[in-house]
Amino acid sequence: MLRVLAVDDEVPALEELAYLLRRDSRVEQVLTAADGVSALQDMVQMIGAGERLDGVFLDIRMPGLDGLDLARLIGGFPSPPRLVFVTAHDDCAVQAFELQAVDYLLKPVRADRLAEAVRRLEAVAAPPDDCGLDDVIPVELGGRTRFVPQQAVWFAEAKGDYVRLHTVDGSYLVRMSLAALERRWAGVGFIRVHRSTLVSARHVSELRFEGGKVTLTVGTETLPVSRRHTRQVREQLVNQHRLAQ
Repeated sequence: MLRVLAVDDEVPALEELAYLLRRDSRVEQVLTAADGVSALQDMVQMIGAGERLDGVFLDIRMPGLDGLDLARLIGGFPSPPRLVFVTAHDDCAVQAFELQAVDYLLKPVRADRLAEAVRRLEAVAAPPDDCGLDDVIPVELGGRTRFVPQQAVWFAEAKGDYVRLHTVDGSYLVRMSLAALERRWAGVGFIRVHRSTLVSARHVSELRFEGGKVTLTVGTETLPVSRRHTRQVREQLVNQHRLAQ
């Protein structure tokens, strides 16, 4: 089942496209955006939250960030969704396919032609990322998007509705919950050591018991381990060490 985003600055065209997509049994969810900037923001937020997006049905001529420019930005994502262009103009097909578009539809969109585009999208859509060692988190930095690799993260710290990722290069604030990040990185060596802290086992250099308190050395930081998590942390670190040998 596909999860897709439809982007068009003309409301009637966007509503019609979304309606036709929702009628297709191969499409699980249809999200919409009325311009390129909103679409880009939505996609960055989805990636940050670990949500899957299989395809983008994209108009070309839009004010501000047009469809071709948006497609180029999407191509820079670590696991970009596939593109289907939906436009009233037939003079951009070469550029669209240079951007590895799955299909190029002309308006007004016919239901049978859209169904064929969905079939092509389904055939090439990448399987959901297993969020292993190559996973990245997009971070907004003053109008730029930086992709922080999972392997670079020492530990993650809950900050209200946000998570602060700590790396050797600094720390980055991301809008997502620690529980969501824990689920996303389950099975790749991240350990909950405190209700507000998730630690990468690969970066743990020391586990210390002193004066009834337990701490971890992670990178250059010393972090407390709660009583509730002490046994689990010790077992996971021992297992991690055995696997690494």
